[in-house]
Amino acid sequence: MNKSSLGYRLLELSRPTKRLIALIVDASTCVLSFWIALYLRLDEFVYFDSQYFSALIIALVISLPIFVICGLYRAIFRYSSWAALLTVTKAVMIYAVIYSIIITLVGTMPFPKTIVILQPIIFLILISASRFTAYFWLGEEYHRRIGSLAKERILIYGAGAAGRQIAAALSMSSEVKAVGFLDDDLKLTGQVINGLTVYLPNKLKKDSKQLGVTSVLIALPSVSRKRRQEIINDVIAARLNVRTLPSVTDIAQGKVTISDIRELSIDDLLGRAVIDTDKTILQNSIENRIVMVTGAGGSIGRELCRQIIFFKPARLILIDHSEFALYEIHQELLLICNRIELNSTNLQPILASVQNSITLEEVFKNYLPEIVYHAAAYKHVPLVEMNPHEGILNNVFGTKVTAELAFKYGVKLFVLVSTDKAVRPSSLMGAAKRLAELIVQDLAAEAVKQNRIQIFCAVRFGNVIGSSGSVIPLFSDQIAKGGPISLTHLETTRFFMSVNEAVGLILHAGYLSEGGEIFILDMGSPIKIIDLAKKMANLNGYSIKDELNPKGEIEIVVTGLRPGEKIYEELLINSESSTRTAHTKIFKAREPRIESVNLNVLLTELRGYLDNGQIRAAIDKLMDNTRG
Repeated sequence: MNKSSLGYRLLELSRPTKRLIALIVDASTCVLSFWIALYLRLDEFVYFDSQYFSALIIALVISLPIFVICGLYRAIFRYSSWAALLTVTKAVMIYAVIYSIIITLVGTMPFPKTIVILQPIIFLILISASRFTAYFWLGEEYHRRIGSLAKERILIYGAGAAGRQIAAALSMSSEVKAVGFLDDDLKLTGQVINGLTVYLPNKLKKDSKQLGVTSVLIALPSVSRKRRQEIINDVIAARLNVRTLPSVTDIAQGKVTISDIRELSIDDLLGRAVIDTDKTILQNSIENRIVMVTGAGGSIGRELCRQIIFFKPARLILIDHSEFALYEIHQELLLICNRIELNSTNLQPILASVQNSITLEEVFKNYLPEIVYHAAAYKHVPLVEMNPHEGILNNVFGTKVTAELAFKYGVKLFVLVSTDKAVRPSSLMGAAKRLAELIVQDLAAEAVKQNRIQIFCAVRFGNVIGSSGSVIPLFSDQIAKGGPISLTHLETTRFFMSVNEAVGLILHAGYLSEGGEIFILDMGSPIKIIDLAKKMANLNGYSIKDELNPKGEIEIVVTGLRPGEKIYEELLINSESSTRTAHTKIFKAREPRIESVNLNVLLTELRGYLDNGQIRAAIDKLMDNTRG
């Protein structure tokens, strides 16, 4: 770009200076239009002697303040459009009315009155012409300038309405430059839309190199999930970054802006359909109720609190044994309360372990919760294997303490957050959670036996994306460090679900419960972990180093299964023992439970082993009684 050009120099001026120049141009245009109007009326060129000068001064004194009030100098000329032209027309019309009234009232002025009709018309034509001249001259210069400064060159996948709108928005961006469209429609191939050429997607790798493209923006908000995943895979295979727009329902009024662009999320990468829940049902279930969440500082507990607070409970009691985690979620909820105009005294953070029956009983006695979501648990499989005493105490006896107090103090709904690792458990963590399920089932049966209006149930699901125990943050960290990516087994598969989806379904399952159920969330098909690792590496611009590609940047290293870890996870003990519920993504498991007498004996023996330091005996007892 020629930095000595007049256009460049004008763009470099400060905004107040630009506005002053615009004001001077408009004043000059007013004078010129007045002179041209006199010529057309008198059919001769005249000098501005005293009889015309006063009328000209009146025109300037009226027009310029009106233009300022109407905002003609708030907009920069290079952004001029039809909307700007309408603003100019409105301002000139207001000026014309006021000017004609004043000239008519000053009847002694020796002045041809038809000038008040001619001059505003000519003024409008000239001032509109000045705006469009500036738009085409400075706008072209501006686009050349930001094009040379743009850090990232992208192709827009989709030449439809969303793609064209985002291309228009990006034309003003100094960070990103759109260099073309990609579209499957053969009729559009080679055509130029808004200055951008349309290319075929099947030549993406070749065209992207020629154009210097680093990213592809997928502007197909209404495309099917399957097709979207195919496109993402093709873009990743071309070793380009992927950016995307929200779904069509998320783009309000059909208007797409730069702020709608987002990086590809793990949800997009996994290709799962988003699961919705009925907010009205949950609102009616939770509003004005006293709700308790244990493990409120954990990944599931936090999201439970975030979603519950929007349904405006009478009180939300937060239980966690980590001071920092409790502080963080409490501060976050205070901000939400302020935003939704909910009294912050509705929040009650309690620093306590669910194993502490004395403290927990005080909480139940003082606050009388009506709904309890029990999310407090140690969930990291290898850590629980290495710390069996604390793992069993927290996951089994912490659940026992909390559930029995809920039963004693008349809690209407108790929901245990469980895990797919409780199915035929191979790990201590899974076995402890299975025994926790059996405790909840037993209390549900006892409530029926005593004709109590109390509901106890459990909700079982797999990995939550981004949680502290999830493989995804581990892979992200390893990729950021340049690898290698550690994989426990080449055939390992896992179920995945976003934390907000999982929590929405937990809340909905509680609403569906009649007591004693173990609800299973439909998490779709299991994902092969090696495929996830490869996609995450490709998404970050890295190729996998293997036998087929020895020059790749990141290697995958198989470390072997960790203690207690499975290759495959399951959600049901018996695949034929589930039934549908009113929600298409929530199922009910029919699984055996242990009779109360036998359960109490098991728990007593297990606690005895722990208290006497007989950890091996405790582990064997737990595993032997939960594998069936």
